[in-house]
Amino acid sequence: MIRTHTLGFPRMGAQRELKQALERHWRGEITAEALETTGRELRARHWALQREAGLDFVTVGDFAFYDHMANHIQLLGSEPARFGFTGEEPALQRYFTMARGEAGEHSHSCCAGHAAAEVHALEMTKWFDTNYHYLVPEFDATSDFSLHAERLFAELAEAQALQHSAKVVLVGPVSFLWLGKSKHEGFDRLSLLGQLVPVYLDLLTRLAARGVTCVQMDEPVLGLDLPPAWAEALRQAYAALAAAGQHILLATYFSPLRENLALACELPVGGLHVDGVRAPEELVAVAAQLPAERDLSVGIVDGRNIWRADLDQALLTLRKLQWQRGGRLWIAPSCSLLHVPISLREDAALDSELASWLSGAVEKLAEVKLLERALWDCHRLEVAAALAGSRRALAKRAASSRVQNPEVAERLSTLPAKIDQRHSPFPARQALQRDRLRLPVYPTTTIGSFPQTAEIRAARAAYKRGQLAEADYRDAMQHEIAEAVARQEALGLDVLVHGEAERNDMVEYFGEQLEGFAFTANGWVQSYGSRCVKPPVLFGDVSRAKPMTVDWTAYAQGLTPKPMKGMLTGPITILQWSFVRDDQPRATTALQIALAIRDEVQDLERAGIAIIQIDEPAIREGLPLRRSEWRAYLQWAARAFRVSASGVGDATQIHTHMCYSEFNDILPEIASMDADVITIETSRSDMELLRGFGDFNYPNEIGPGVYDIHSPRVPSSSEMLRLMKKAAEVIPPEQLWVNPDCGLKTRGWVETEAALRQMVAAAKELRDEMA
Repeated sequence: MIRTHTLGFPRMGAQRELKQALERHWRGEITAEALETTGRELRARHWALQREAGLDFVTVGDFAFYDHMANHIQLLGSEPARFGFTGEEPALQRYFTMARGEAGEHSHSCCAGHAAAEVHALEMTKWFDTNYHYLVPEFDATSDFSLHAERLFAELAEAQALQHSAKVVLVGPVSFLWLGKSKHEGFDRLSLLGQLVPVYLDLLTRLAARGVTCVQMDEPVLGLDLPPAWAEALRQAYAALAAAGQHILLATYFSPLRENLALACELPVGGLHVDGVRAPEELVAVAAQLPAERDLSVGIVDGRNIWRADLDQALLTLRKLQWQRGGRLWIAPSCSLLHVPISLREDAALDSELASWLSGAVEKLAEVKLLERALWDCHRLEVAAALAGSRRALAKRAASSRVQNPEVAERLSTLPAKIDQRHSPFPARQALQRDRLRLPVYPTTTIGSFPQTAEIRAARAAYKRGQLAEADYRDAMQHEIAEAVARQEALGLDVLVHGEAERNDMVEYFGEQLEGFAFTANGWVQSYGSRCVKPPVLFGDVSRAKPMTVDWTAYAQGLTPKPMKGMLTGPITILQWSFVRDDQPRATTALQIALAIRDEVQDLERAGIAIIQIDEPAIREGLPLRRSEWRAYLQWAARAFRVSASGVGDATQIHTHMCYSEFNDILPEIASMDADVITIETSRSDMELLRGFGDFNYPNEIGPGVYDIHSPRVPSSSEMLRLMKKAAEVIPPEQLWVNPDCGLKTRGWVETEAALRQMVAAAKELRDEMA
């Protein structure tokens, strides 16, 4: 009666094989057929890992060449009409056009008759409160749906040919609509449910005909504050889908069900998966309310973090539920394992003690299976030995002197009351900063990073391997910095950056220089598309031993009379984009990081740097999914930022950057961060995100992004000019900056210079019009 499964598995491969194949395909180095071969090999390998772990099902439908929501856009026949697809183009080509856009005359359009058209990619935003980005479906009154399941059926056939028992995973219809966006004001995307559900019903029927006995239907919106109409939509949708006769495992994760608990338990499905890590307090109530004939799947192993599970505690929980359910129980990770590395125990960069505390996707599958075996007989020799080994690792972590630093604790306990306050209010600071910087109206800048060329990566890799002496590495990086400064001056940018040639990642770079962090050699997770990050392991108290960026920034400033921004990553982003310790409140860890960044900010100011940017792209992503918990989070998150930024004088200008998030509902808290200048992503939303700042009368200066750096297309200066004029309708021109959406690390120099040249031209035209 006990079954084991996983809600999803990482896609990229242990050596990031999918990333490499994707980027080679986009560069025209391999064919679509070769890319498809890589996909088949990875799926087979990952299913084999699930089978070897002893799971009762392998999961089919979690693989994506870019994003699982993009998969569903094609699966459900809802490609937006604005792309101009005829239906004759290869599906994979259309898929990448939606994901990456088309650059008109600068690329080969897949749309017949539209070779010169510039096509914007789909908007991208965070997947709930994770660091994964999904492509946002677009809906309007003309949207319709039809089933295009050839790819899903082919992947299912692959799994069945390998003799796997396959569970298919889908994003449920209500979550699909919720996570999309209405492109016309006033249009209710929920009105499309009646057209969408029959397509799902058709799909479920066809899956049953292909021998599928379980479909995991992800409805994570059940963990949100659902309006009554959306709750009713779940009832209507699943009442209709019950006609398929398919065993639907309704899956929720990331958040407690709370007022939606009864709704989730009453929906006519075969089973319910709940997140026992994020909402352990609800398990008994769910077990009691879920009808006895339905399966209860418990996400008891953390799918979001890399710490080894407390198997003793998990067993206590599962035994109670097993008794409540009469033995009818499924065991799984809390959510898809997309958010953790494939494996960590044998990672070459980790010492054996630290590695023994950690658990990647493969290890989490083993934990799930061990829990199932222990429920049957925890006294079997191999089971007892495995449980004892886990117990020892947890005890050693709890007692380790590597985790606690008395000096850090002392500093936190003696902080001054106003450590998070600037000396003067913004208007007084603004006057001093304008007098010091002497910038034109509509000042131009970039977000921080410039292209990481093959030469930069090769030099950094050689240095890490010990094949390049430190002095030679420094010379190589200074050469790249000088080149970046020269290019910016030639382009005519007003505020420069050093380009971050020496940085591998905006979080990893700082974590490597802070106490309390460890790093993996191969702990990669997908952020979006082919973009992978290797989050630090934040295992202990955080402090800064020495300056981290001052020498590089001061060197760059010495090359130009123009202002040079010091570039730092903020405490909340470091927190959010790390695998964070789970043995103390996140607010405490954030404050420790903030104090370390504060030390760096003060050192930059002492080195003569007049502008310091503290990036916080993850500030909104850290929001709890329940609005009732927002205030507490935002208070400590905003305070952590202010602590990091408030140690400087009034004439030093503090910038921050945020991207790919909806900000309008937290604008008071963003304003409370009191950054002198905020730069935000707005181009994919056509400046829509900026309107809220205008309605709010945001008091400080703003740099709305005028072009999307995640797409290779180079927009015209007229397009950027249009966006800036749209921005000036809601924000006073004297408060506006001109900049790209985000850093330029992933772009090439040719497209970067072309786009920045257009951006500078647009700013010049704006100034001329004001003269």
